[in-house]
Amino acid sequence: MNKKELVGRVAEKTGMMKKDVEMLTDSLLCEIQAALAAKEKVQIMGFGTFEVRTRAARNGQNPRTGEKIHMDATKIPAFKAGKLLKDAVRK
Repeated sequence: MNKKELVGRVAEKTGMMKKDVEMLTDSLLCEIQAALAAKEKVQIMGFGTFEVRTRAARNGQNPRTGEKIHMDATKIPAFKAGKLLKDAVRK
């Protein structure tokens, strides 16, 4: 499912106009992004937690040339599913 399909389904279930659902969805995603940029966790009970994790520095290899390279530590967004989401997927 892509964003357009998600907006369509939510609009259909709620009776809201698609443009309003799209604005709400964009706002929600923007706020999650802003919170992660500020290194805050976003926890949605039953659904899951969005957080920033640090990937350690490591050595790697360029697959094309075989050259050894060093990759610096970096911060990445991560999602951990909540119990209700896990249970729904397992059924």
